[in-house]
Amino acid sequence: MKLTEIKTTYIKGLPTQVINKVIVAEVTRDNIFETVSALHASHHLPLLTIKATDQRKEGNGFVLYYVFGIPHAAYTLALALQVKNNRFPSLVPVLFEAALYEQEIKTFFGLTPEGNPFTNQLILHENWPDDVYPLRKDFPWNKRVPISNGQPYVFQHISGEGIYQIPVGPVHAGIIEPGHFRFSVIGEKILSLQAQLGYVHKGSEKLFEHLSLSDKLKLSEHISGDMSFAHSLAFCQALEDLAGIEATSYAKYVRVIFSELERLVNHINDVGFILNDTAFAFGGSNGMRLREEVMQINERLAGSRFLREINCVGGVTKEIPAKLLEDAVKTLEHISRDFQEFIAIAEDTETVMNRLKGTGYLSLQTAKDHGVVGMAARMTGLAKDARVSYPYAGYGQLHHKMVLQHSGDVYARFQLRIEEVYESIRLITSAVTHVQKEEIVLAVPVKDFAKESMAVGITEGWRGEIVYLVMTDQQGEITRVGVRDPSFLNWPAVSYAVEGNIVPDFPLINKSFNLSYSGFDR
Repeated sequence: MKLTEIKTTYIKGLPTQVINKVIVAEVTRDNIFETVSALHASHHLPLLTIKATDQRKEGNGFVLYYVFGIPHAAYTLALALQVKNNRFPSLVPVLFEAALYEQEIKTFFGLTPEGNPFTNQLILHENWPDDVYPLRKDFPWNKRVPISNGQPYVFQHISGEGIYQIPVGPVHAGIIEPGHFRFSVIGEKILSLQAQLGYVHKGSEKLFEHLSLSDKLKLSEHISGDMSFAHSLAFCQALEDLAGIEATSYAKYVRVIFSELERLVNHINDVGFILNDTAFAFGGSNGMRLREEVMQINERLAGSRFLREINCVGGVTKEIPAKLLEDAVKTLEHISRDFQEFIAIAEDTETVMNRLKGTGYLSLQTAKDHGVVGMAARMTGLAKDARVSYPYAGYGQLHHKMVLQHSGDVYARFQLRIEEVYESIRLITSAVTHVQKEEIVLAVPVKDFAKESMAVGITEGWRGEIVYLVMTDQQGEITRVGVRDPSFLNWPAVSYAVEGNIVPDFPLINKSFNLSYSGFDR
């Protein structure tokens, strides 16, 4: 879709400017509802993220950016709204998925979304002082804030005969990160679930403002540790747009290989753990065994089991010897056969299938309303995959086949992972063939970044779509990095999926989503 066609179709009549590959259209309180409703409801453009910026030093006050994707186009679309008197209109009436973003903006910038029905503080807990907003530019990032005795988190209370609450967490068994869950139940049937997260908030978006470029890149790898490669790739792609460069063909295919290896590790692991949570220990042990085999491939190819320090601005840091690539393909062929055998045994075990089918149902409409992304969306039949909608790295040449399921239950999430394992192996094998034909040029040199500019980086992590909004100042220095992890949008969906199920099924349902606490909290 050409630039003129995009402007005419989506934002006709609005003041616009093109900044790199972002079309920025100015909106006001008077026309934002109409504009957003047309983009989302009429044109079906997906909302990628909403981020606030503090531009008071430049005389612009606070500005909100509502970033929409334009599938199969070279551009993204950002609506810019200047905030007046620290208040802005909530988009909940026309775009419900905006609610969570608006809570986040209120928490970190102190800007009030008028009409948003959700009042709980997001991520920062009650010991955080009032009127201290850590993403404002004048916040002293390297000083400890005083401890406050604020209002406790308010959980919804359901009353009635036989109804009681079960608190779980924030500390859990095992090594998972903390999160507090409050169940309202009658007998063993779950009436509602509320989750309080924020226990592993790291202040990442504030740190991005102050770290060196190399440390910024390392920080992107630690937003969510099991998606290190996908996060750093989204960040690097945004920076490459700001630098006006494009990664080499060799680097693009290498990026596909490592992206899919990261996906393989986690999907195989989760298939095993889903089976383990049905008390089918055979499945759990085989999932962990095959996961370890893929992790060893990572170690041999990259020198890092979690695929860190591979991406750089302009390409990749490591050349992969041809012999190691050939050996990796052979190992993956073995893993595919082995995986197929143990899945066949699991699917032939009736007691396992009975636990998966019909459990943890999430409807297509709920997924749409909350902007659910990635695997959690595709298992409801919602076609969301950045590899297809916004082809990056070498995906446009490899013809990735989007995997969909439609039943919306644990079984759908289980089956989708299985099919994606085979598709990832196919993509890796195809990418290896392309890599072997390319001249080995690891990276394009970077001189500097465009001044007073912005860029959007998008990748498909194994949980779903990752979005980075990166902005620069008058000197070309990075002044704002807004991160949207897929777990930020997908966590609320878990509450819907557990309703009507029994308490012992919660671990199974939760594992079938396997969301990141760290990715939500950042």
